[in-house]
Amino acid sequence: MPLLDRESVSLLLVNDGSSDSTLTALQRMAGMSNGRCHVLDLPANVGKAEAVRQGLLRAVGEHADVVGYLDADGATPAQEMMRLVDMIGRERKHVLLGARVAMAGYHIERHPLRHYLGRVFATCAAVTLGCAVYDTQCGAKLFRVVPALADALRRPFSARWAFDVELLGRLSYPETPGIAACPPEEWLEAPLRVWRDEPGSKLRFSAMLSMGWELLAIHTDLCRRRRASAGWKKTDA
Repeated sequence: MPLLDRESVSLLLVNDGSSDSTLTALQRMAGMSNGRCHVLDLPANVGKAEAVRQGLLRAVGEHADVVGYLDADGATPAQEMMRLVDMIGRERKHVLLGARVAMAGYHIERHPLRHYLGRVFATCAAVTLGCAVYDTQCGAKLFRVVPALADALRRPFSARWAFDVELLGRLSYPETPGIAACPPEEWLEAPLRVWRDEPGSKLRFSAMLSMGWELLAIHTDLCRRRRASAGWKKTDA
């Protein structure tokens, strides 16, 4: 039996300081949801990474058992996200990552250049994290609310684009002594059945270059965390 009831799932729409009519549209959507959709209005634009962190913090603070995020552009259909919700209940993993894998019978529509640039980045991200993860940047992720997640969200992310990798790294090596890690053994990647590139995506080649520098910073931070973790374990022993 799934551990999550679909009827208990709610949606939090984060308005990242928009100056147009976005907030009004989100509030209208929430008003038609019978209390299952809410709006978090950030007073100033803080960027995707911090908007995601603020949304997750809000959900964790409301005592959710599982939290996650989904890109607002609709690249991942809502029914696919609900399938992931069912899956994390069955699999009892702490992290569930959607993955864009083009296979027979699946409908993954992605621009070839973005795909190949993404594969280069994904390989570098896997090396940075020290585990075989296929697609860190897919905007469909779920997390069980455990102490390691709260610890990972305590500070703003240093990365603007590669914050997904930074979050996974923080889960693997919590900064606070005594908090149990959420290592890759507790993660599961699930190929999405449907995903499509949406026109107007903001990711450009220049952003890919920035993500490379961000990976270097994440690698440095993970090295520091690994050393600190090894020191705690040695002291405990």
